[in-house]
Amino acid sequence: MRTKTLLLTAALGAVSIATAMAQVYSVNAVGYVNVIIPKGSWKILNNPLDNKADNKIAALMSTAPDDCVVYVWSSGWKTSTMFLGTWDTELTLAPGTGFWFYNPPTATDYTVTFVGDVMQGSPIIPSLSVPVGFSIQGSQVPQLGKLVTDLGFPAPGDDDEVYQWSGGWAVSTFGFGAWDPSEPSIGVAEGFWYNNKNAAKTWSRTFNVNN
Repeated sequence: MRTKTLLLTAALGAVSIATAMAQVYSVNAVGYVNVIIPKGSWKILNNPLDNKADNKIAALMSTAPDDCVVYVWSSGWKTSTMFLGTWDTELTLAPGTGFWFYNPPTATDYTVTFVGDVMQGSPIIPSLSVPVGFSIQGSQVPQLGKLVTDLGFPAPGDDDEVYQWSGGWAVSTFGFGAWDPSEPSIGVAEGFWYNNKNAAKTWSRTFNVNN
């Protein structure tokens, strides 16, 4: 069996738990991914699972502390703030949607728990758009690895850039057929900024848990 770097807690379908411990043969793979966000910090996140019942922010992050803020970029910012246990603006965070999450210093450490199905298909539908200019991107599946080599991101053009945030910026630039300083590695549920300085691209991914 080819091994994929997945964070799956359970595989549910036409197999028993005992069989699932050895190898999964099912239509659907279901699991969860936890991401801890310390108080007073920012993270760029990405929803790596499809909560088919509801991918809206109120369902995905219903227990976030007051004054947390989610920022979604789509040719401009859309924001939602948690206040008295309710998000003030409904936002949809479909698999592959990257976004900023701010947990203020007045709050407590918060664990975002994404729950749902692993997106699968040949290719996965829908594909993700990578427009010209800056956009926040993320993998549609809970897999970590190198951006192009492992995650199937479209081939970059000269001067394209990836910005990753971890309390400071790490920047990877593509030019003359190679990444400088190296091809970026993307974590599970990690979002990142992509600066596309060439033609618009489509991130079309083929992924099946059993292959």
